[in-house]
Amino acid sequence: MTYYTGFTAAVPAANKQKYLDHVKAAWPLFKSYGAARMVETWGADVPKGKVTDFFGAVNAKADEAIVFSWIAWPDKATADAAWAKMESDPAMKALAEMPFDGSRMIYGGFSPVFERGNHTGAGYYQGFLLAVPEKNKAAYAKMAEEGWKMFEKGGALGLIENWGEDVPHGKKTDFYRATKAAEGEVPVFSWSAWPDRATCDAAAKAMEAEMSDFDASQLPFDGMRMMWAGFEPIFDSGEN
Repeated sequence: MTYYTGFTAAVPAANKQKYLDHVKAAWPLFKSYGAARMVETWGADVPKGKVTDFFGAVNAKADEAIVFSWIAWPDKATADAAWAKMESDPAMKALAEMPFDGSRMIYGGFSPVFERGNHTGAGYYQGFLLAVPEKNKAAYAKMAEEGWKMFEKGGALGLIENWGEDVPHGKKTDFYRATKAAEGEVPVFSWSAWPDRATCDAAAKAMEAEMSDFDASQLPFDGMRMMWAGFEPIFDSGEN
């Protein structure tokens, strides 16, 4: 089963090209370790939240943009072996210094619990971070099935929901703190793929109107702690 390493980071807006250059230099190494695909997206519509948001997730500064990214691996074993190898690989150490504060980056390993459609050729993504009680895993997947019907009707290309399998606790930031996860809750890293932002925005308005009387208390997680934002792809190894 495909396994994902998901990342969220804050990058100085002025360093966008430097970040892209760093990504392009790193991809051949990840590919040599067995990675199947790497996608990097740049925040285009990142709202401020009342309880959680992407800015707070990575302690972003006023001049920083949010990056939402993932690496796809054939399976968890390949990913684990790759990360172990990277620690001692001279080629990885020879890469230029990251053009952002890596100590505030959050990351983890995730396995899909729901996937529909496809994610190639997308011109826009919506990224989601949330925490779901472990006991509600099946209910969450069932909810995603219903959600996909609405997304697909609105023109979405694909939807994938990824369940935390190997999510470390960090010194400054991590997925648990980002989502204010309670004991027994698991971080979820997800995205929907769209042909363009206009289609996504139109679908969001239609869904908002359609769900105006929706009872959020019926969700299998605390929706107040879920964060979402719109992102534009700046690098996709599947298209480069």
